[in-house]
Amino acid sequence: MTSLKASLLHIRDSISSKIINKLGKDVSSTRRYLELVQILVERNLKGRYRGSFLGVYWSLLNPLIMTGLYAAIFGTAFGEYYQDSTFRYILAAFTGLIVINFFSSSTSQALSSVVGNGALLNKVHLPVTVFPVAMIVANIFQFIVGSLPLLAVVTLIMSRNPINVLALLFPLIALSLVCTGVGFLVSALYVFFRDLPYFYELVCFVLWISSPVFYPAEIVPSAVKPFLFFNPLIPIIESIRQISLSGALPDMLLVLHSFLNGIILLVLGWIYFRSWQKNFMDLL
Repeated sequence: MTSLKASLLHIRDSISSKIINKLGKDVSSTRRYLELVQILVERNLKGRYRGSFLGVYWSLLNPLIMTGLYAAIFGTAFGEYYQDSTFRYILAAFTGLIVINFFSSSTSQALSSVVGNGALLNKVHLPVTVFPVAMIVANIFQFIVGSLPLLAVVTLIMSRNPINVLALLFPLIALSLVCTGVGFLVSALYVFFRDLPYFYELVCFVLWISSPVFYPAEIVPSAVKPFLFFNPLIPIIESIRQISLSGALPDMLLVLHSFLNGIILLVLGWIYFRSWQKNFMDLL
């Protein structure tokens, strides 16, 4: 009986030891991955804005200039769809532009991240996924420092509800998921198809023109609206506008729709990236 008990205790201790060792390795791997992301993000931001006067705030200047241009051209015509207010149209255009700009810049930079670091990957064994992830994180940091404070102030003034300011995180997290999933997909495809950047410019243009950025969604013909369902940016834009400009509590259906698109694209992007990864080194 004593021998059986000792055997069971030995088995328990052995299993516990294996679990602890595995957890230790997982924690160590996660810590190393996060450290690599931090290093690559810092390298990216320093290289991008070295010698720049405005630095990360260039990311805010672009949507502000484009918003002013849209307001000058379309403000009077489309203001009636925003409670007959040109000011509300300006805010709506701004919220749409920051989403489109974040998506196009972050995914376009992620596209070339694996190929651009091919020489490094041939010398050092690194997790390949860290490169597109670092590009997305760099753009998230840029967004947090640049556009987010202004968006938060606009939301607080228009909605007069601090809850809505916090609720902005939901569609913005969904946007990050969408960009990460697309970043995985396009960065993997670019390893095999070097003409992809030219085609992807067209994809970004189609997503921009099919999103209600400078025009209200109400003017889209009913025959076209079913096709816009496949644009993952539309529920994100509409959710941010609803939270920022309506004054009502967040529409959870829009938030859930945004998250569903983000999760689907993230999972698909990750699956395709991992399945093609074994062929990367032959082409880098």
